[in-house]
Amino acid sequence: MKAWQYVGDRKPIQLNEVPEPVPGPTQVIIDVQAAGLCHSDLMYMEVGDSAMPFLPMTQGHENAGVITALGSEVTGFKVGDVVGVCSSGIQPPAGMFTPGGFADKLAADYRDLARVPDGLDLSLAALATDAGMTSYHAMIKVGRAAKGMKVGVIGFGGLGQIGARAAVLAGAEVHVAEMKEEAWANALEVGAVSCVKDAAEWVDAANPRAGGTFDLIVDYAGFDTTQKAVNAIKRGGKVVQVGLGKPTFTVATNTILGKSIEGSLGGTVADIEEVFDLMLRGEIQPGYEEIPFDQIDAGLERLKNNQILGRLVARFGN
Repeated sequence: MKAWQYVGDRKPIQLNEVPEPVPGPTQVIIDVQAAGLCHSDLMYMEVGDSAMPFLPMTQGHENAGVITALGSEVTGFKVGDVVGVCSSGIQPPAGMFTPGGFADKLAADYRDLARVPDGLDLSLAALATDAGMTSYHAMIKVGRAAKGMKVGVIGFGGLGQIGARAAVLAGAEVHVAEMKEEAWANALEVGAVSCVKDAAEWVDAANPRAGGTFDLIVDYAGFDTTQKAVNAIKRGGKVVQVGLGKPTFTVATNTILGKSIEGSLGGTVADIEEVFDLMLRGEIQPGYEEIPFDQIDAGLERLKNNQILGRLVARFGN
């Protein structure tokens, strides 16, 4: 079968012929039909030589498709079921520690499977398994966005658009910080009440000691944004860190007093299925672009060059 693989030495992803996977006792084999492209794929290739247990490694951790084979200990699923795969579950993350879904077939632990409801497009199902799960979990389960809260979203990209909409659905007053002004119309369309280019604008530059007024800010960017988020929350407020745009950041000690920062990583199968339901009902409708399987390398290059609004999803299979 065909698989897009990272081969080492920070070389571009390559399309190779590889053996078809065989299921372990608790695994299923999935004919992949949709696979999302993510900035994490690029990060995996940056650190892959030192972190991946073997090379070459098939990339792709946002996957949805149809079960075609079952391991001996699999329960609750059958051949023909349509599923998405949780990327932060029992099986080590696909694309980094186990072969991912930029391939015709994928082996996944059955306990990491989310059932795709009838009528949900598989492109949405695929991006829900990471972009949807991660953004929703950070905003709703970690940040606990709720009615009456003033919530900031930093980065209105593939994750931020879903996180912002989840906060709006929870009843929060949502504000967005996004450098790409062309994304502002979409932010307002999903229910945000204002947009700025820089989260620093959320604090009065003439009176910075007055502090911020936000109850919660979720940072989906993670560049020089964390300090700005801390500055903009009020005493008792929380910053939830999701984005990993920079490997390290510094926060001034005096600005964190009476406030909190919590990192959010991935989510659960239940989170994915909740996002599936919201997508099926049309409550969350993230922007995405479909590309063919054979253009995954070009898609990752576009992602690397910051040429994408929303998400990219590769479609293949029947």
